[in-house]
Amino acid sequence: MTANTRQLSNGTEIPVLGLGVWQVDDGAECERAVTWALEAGYRLIDTAQAYRNEASVGKAIRESGIPREEIFLTTKFYPGGKDARVEAEKSLERLGTDYLDLYLIHWPQGGPTWAWPAMEAAVDAGLTKGIGISNFSSAELQELSKIARIQPAANQIQFSPFEYRKELVEACEEADVVAQAYSPLGTGRHLGHPVIARIAEATGHTPAQVLIRWAIQKGLSVIPKSIHQDRIVENFNVFDFELDDAAVADLDALDTTNLTADALSQSGKWWS
Repeated sequence: MTANTRQLSNGTEIPVLGLGVWQVDDGAECERAVTWALEAGYRLIDTAQAYRNEASVGKAIRESGIPREEIFLTTKFYPGGKDARVEAEKSLERLGTDYLDLYLIHWPQGGPTWAWPAMEAAVDAGLTKGIGISNFSSAELQELSKIARIQPAANQIQFSPFEYRKELVEACEEADVVAQAYSPLGTGRHLGHPVIARIAEATGHTPAQVLIRWAIQKGLSVIPKSIHQDRIVENFNVFDFELDDAAVADLDALDTTNLTADALSQSGKWWS
């Protein structure tokens, strides 16, 4: 394990920084973004069945010339489906690869436990090295852990200084689950905040770099999304500085979630 990776409970290492491709159009846009990311040094690519761009992700990875084993590839089970193992096979076909590094339940629709046996079956079948969850609260994680034969390796959550889900991250750490941050830039909403701008100016870095660096220093793996080559490169250049205690405290104070153990507010859930 290095400063740029976290070890998962299954023994594999996940990079602490990757590219997410939510809301990236299938085809040339997605292929370019993944290609630029791999050229910049990214080795974690995160997609999902619901994103409908797995084929483009797979094509860019194959055409990169980078050995598959050097790339950490994640996709997610769409819980509107019936069988996570069967859907994993379909994802592998679209991605054009023999295995996943991590396969997540995208959100706990229908409850946190029903899909897990088929997720475990995907591991047993050699379709994925690791399995995990996304948008699961502390309570849902605990409920799943009680019935799991293979414990979840990761929980991907909405996380930024404004959505500082401290109690949820602590629950993940206690369960030996790596927390992973999506939307660390607030889909761009957070970049213009005056506190972020002040810290960025003081450190000689960009607002995006400050937000990403904060999440990394909190111990998370982080997957910012961009389709612009300059921003993809910029987002990766966060390993040459650290935020000091005062800056971290100022960012912590921006939280609007009361340090919640929930993955999303009730009004923010898109499933029943």
